[in-house]
Amino acid sequence: MKKCLSLLFTILMMSMTGLNAQNDWEELFNGKNLRGWETLNGDASYDVEEGVIIGTSVTKSPNTFLATKKEFTNFILEYEMKMDEGLNSGVQIRSHSTKDYNNGRVHGLQVECEDSKRAWAGGLYDEARKGWRYPLEYNTEARDAFKKGEWNSFKVVAFDHHIMTWVNGVPTSNLVEEDIETGFIALQVHGIGNNKKLAGKEIRWKNIRLKEITESDFDEYRNMEAPEVSYLKNQLTEREKANGWKLLWDGKTTEGWRGAKLDHFPEKGWSTNNGILKVHASGGGESENGGDIVTKKQYADFMLIVDFSITKGANSGIKYFVDTELNKGAGSSIGCEFQILDDRHHPDAKKGVNGNRTMASLYDLIRANGFEYNPHLPREKYVNGYDNWNRAKIIVKGKKVQHFLNGIKVVEYERDTQMWRALVAYSKYSKWPNFGEYKKGNILLQDHGNEVEFKNIKIKEL
Repeated sequence: MKKCLSLLFTILMMSMTGLNAQNDWEELFNGKNLRGWETLNGDASYDVEEGVIIGTSVTKSPNTFLATKKEFTNFILEYEMKMDEGLNSGVQIRSHSTKDYNNGRVHGLQVECEDSKRAWAGGLYDEARKGWRYPLEYNTEARDAFKKGEWNSFKVVAFDHHIMTWVNGVPTSNLVEEDIETGFIALQVHGIGNNKKLAGKEIRWKNIRLKEITESDFDEYRNMEAPEVSYLKNQLTEREKANGWKLLWDGKTTEGWRGAKLDHFPEKGWSTNNGILKVHASGGGESENGGDIVTKKQYADFMLIVDFSITKGANSGIKYFVDTELNKGAGSSIGCEFQILDDRHHPDAKKGVNGNRTMASLYDLIRANGFEYNPHLPREKYVNGYDNWNRAKIIVKGKKVQHFLNGIKVVEYERDTQMWRALVAYSKYSKWPNFGEYKKGNILLQDHGNEVEFKNIKIKEL
């Protein structure tokens, strides 16, 4: 009996020791040297002084990363960071550097750090791959959390599909990613090109620690306060379901959709495979192959999200307030259109008036321009390249309509006004009575003869 009790006690102690070890914090930086880290890609230097890692910017170098040799999946990461004025930086999480990807270029999620007026510190950017996943336009209240020129504390929680961030205790990002990845942590010194004024400026990190976690550890973060943004492939999160979101496409069948000029789904020109809805290339003609597809149901006030990927030179669109009875002849069905276009290689980008036929514009009416809503953006809109995914979001509430591209508002207008009717009168829609003023209509995905892919099509009626 004594031997049995002794064995049981030993097993219990070993189990408790393992549990404690699992919940212990690991100091990723020992405060003395860079043991356990390696430099990747660029030529910027990393040094240690008085318990602080210092990265120094240099000209004519790509981004330089100081990466852990160890990889992590589910964890809480904490660190403090201070940055000289004018720099841009961040900390990579679950990231990679492999020979078969852009000759070893570091890629993966990055927790943004910046002191610009754009103020997206704590946002999530997918370095050298997917682009912005959670710009702080999703959470504008958090843009004041970062303190310029001071030490700032960052916290990151990564568990399965969830990535969450805090800056100085303020919830900043709440991302649900499509994939669960395992990768390294890395500190970034961003390239400065040939800007000699930024050469020699420093970024500092200290108190870098990480704790690997289990599902029970993550439970306390499930109701994180920052707005949730999900990229789960053709799935809704529990929060989305509770907030009234519904899938407009189930990711498998054609249920809920029909041809714009048919009573059934087109028999050619469109396909569904591996969770992707694709319109096939057919020479660039408007609605000449499979034709446009529309929802069987009509919608009035709503929030609509559609992820799309274009090929070089592609043209397509997302239309709303569509009346499929308006145009029974050749061409596309009539409705307000969120333009999908390769602005660089499709000739339509140079037509219209003042760029109002470019990506994310209200086609032939209003140009997409993020500067109108945040003048501190470095560019008027963020467009991911070919074979990468972009996110369209359309919000309709009464007469007011907004377009967003990759989280950035780029169009806002009001229907049923004198200004609206003046815009329509000078557009290709002038011949259609009461264009854009219907109380409800179908939602349409356009066949313009170019290959474009769609996924994550979801809607919330308001």
